Amino acid sequence: MSNKRIGVVGAGTMGQGIAQVVAASGFDVCLYDVADEQLSRAEANIDKSLSKLVAKDKLSEADKSAALARLSTTTTLDALSDCAVIIEAAPEQPELKENLFRDLSRLSRDAILASNTSSLSLTRLAAVCEYPERVVGMHFFNPVPVLKLVEVIRAEQTADETVAEIEQLAKALGKTAVPVGDAPGFAVNRLLVPMINEAAFIVQEGTATPEAIDSAMKLGAAHPMGPLALADLIGLDVCLAIMEVLQEGFGDPKYRPCPLLKRMVAAGYLGRKSGRGFYTYD
Repeated sequence: MSNKRIGVVGAGTMGQGIAQVVAASGFDVCLYDVADEQLSRAEANIDKSLSKLVAKDKLSEADKSAALARLSTTTTLDALSDCAVIIEAAPEQPELKENLFRDLSRLSRDAILASNTSSLSLTRLAAVCEYPERVVGMHFFNPVPVLKLVEVIRAEQTADETVAEIEQLAKALGKTAVPVGDAPGFAVNRLLVPMINEAAFIVQEGTATPEAIDSAMKLGAAHPMGPLALADLIGLDVCLAIMEVLQEGFGDPKYRPCPLLKRMVAAGYLGRKSGRGFYTYD
């Protein structure tokens, strides 16, 4: 994989993080988004993030410059046609992702199409592609430059060679690949997000405040971050979308999204990215 070009689709928080890690690991990366403004914002954020690593002596100025030189951006999907791997990091909307995968599969019969989806079916995404055996899940975690895990999800159609190549790529990016089956929420989010949802129920019922819940989980369960602070970091809209996928996928009432979570998302209180969630941010 050492000399191959990587495409990243979506220049939001996750796409930015993935593109940064790919470029810093020595790969040429092309970041795609529909909006020039979002791409400019992504480039500025990646520059800022790399500068923080330089300030902490975790990266040299020369390596930062080299990483930025390996990063290009585009608003044209066809610009990704020569990429060996295309990592999709678009919003968690099934129809949007399916349309993207349908279009991406027409660009190259050799490219691996990897989705960063946090809960959606890879088998369903592969089904719309011309070469479904080249589709796989590559689920990174936020913040991408910091967290080492990548869940590698095999669709029903995924070839062994595809999984092997993505595991190799994850290693080259300094990540640890953990194989997971194609079930709603995979492993981490199936465990994590229902805990966040239950914490929201505790707030809704008036049993404890967000601050009390987060302090209790940090002090009593040795969590580095409380579940509601984590929810704000992930994005409450993302948490809600995952709960809805779990509820639909398993049909089990234990996955019912908390009404408070639904109201907060409807109000635009999405967490850190909107300035307000369970906590308020400057």
